[in-house]
Amino acid sequence: MKLRLGSWIGLSAFVVLADQWTKHLVRGALRNGEVIPVTSFFDLVLAFNPGAAFSFLADQAGWQRWFFVGLAALICGWLLRLLAQHQHEKLLPLAFSLIIGGAIGNVIDRFVFGAVVDFLYFHIGAYGWPAFNVADSAICGGVGLMIYAQLQDARAASTQEKKHS
Repeated sequence: MKLRLGSWIGLSAFVVLADQWTKHLVRGALRNGEVIPVTSFFDLVLAFNPGAAFSFLADQAGWQRWFFVGLAALICGWLLRLLAQHQHEKLLPLAFSLIIGGAIGNVIDRFVFGAVVDFLYFHIGAYGWPAFNVADSAICGGVGLMIYAQLQDARAASTQEKKHS
């Protein structure tokens, strides 16, 4: 079944809603910096990250908030254009929709809180992965799917080239 542009944008909206709903639940249940151990390797936490992934630029004076909002807007615009061009495919529009939804979810946080709300924290002993959220997961999943799609295209092109040689 081929999906149209509206369905892909609907998926992005679903990602935004799921992201914002989970962040709302966590903000209602935890105070900033509070930790709830769930398993020996996973905790729920409440952290506000003014930077990017891995708290990149988090220690800056605040300009990064608007830089990341602008960057997200440019990327979403570019991905929406690509989404329209590839709307009848499956893999690339799925990737684009996940990234757009995740980016918008984090932009909402930057507007409302001046930082992104993170709450999922995985660790092994004292070594842990930086806390993240549903939007971050969607972005990473979307990027992974984009890479996979590009590898599939390269493999198909290589196979076609061999047939014509």
